[in-house]
Amino acid sequence: MAVLVKICGLNSPEAVRAAAEADFAGFMFYARSPRNVSPEIAASLADLLSPQVQRVAVMVDPDDAFLTAALTVFRPNLLQLHGSESAERIAAIKAAFGLRVMKVLPIREAGDFAAAERYQGVADRLLFDAKPPNRPDALPGGNAESFDWTLLAGRRFSIPTMLGGGLTAANVAEAVRTSGVRAVDVSSGVEDRPGAKNPLKIKDFIRAARGL
Repeated sequence: MAVLVKICGLNSPEAVRAAAEADFAGFMFYARSPRNVSPEIAASLADLLSPQVQRVAVMVDPDDAFLTAALTVFRPNLLQLHGSESAERIAAIKAAFGLRVMKVLPIREAGDFAAAERYQGVADRLLFDAKPPNRPDALPGGNAESFDWTLLAGRRFSIPTMLGGGLTAANVAEAVRTSGVRAVDVSSGVEDRPGAKNPLKIKDFIRAARGL
């Protein structure tokens, strides 16, 4: 089974073109993030992608007004929710907006996987990411932090999963082999600094993930 690749936090034409061979392209709609883009810019950048690449709108605890405004302009294939959204909230969003949803679950220790149970049958995919570091400037994701991938080894879920958090071209092969997860997400690992994507790093990451 091929490894699926998601490049997240895309915010420039050069980065989007470098992600042409990815399976998912993520666009961040979160004001605190250095990767934040407007729906208009995201829509323009997404036009550079082939139809085979899934467009992902990444949001953190969005209300219905924000969702309506953003989704009127940017039409994603998948909505990634990176906040404290409950299963009930996800079900309501899916019913109101007709979108597939990937829920991000922050992981630090084995007990954190218990939260996955409540999203079974509600979310369409789970993304396991490292819990944010305990510092004031920490974001929900994109902190270049990873968790112990052995915590995922042997675990089975009823919906598709994805692995994120601290991945780079240098460690993605090991992450996939150790965790057993065949879909990966990267943002900070293909940047020169927060928010500044490096097209060569994007291509290297995709090549490393696919070269397993």
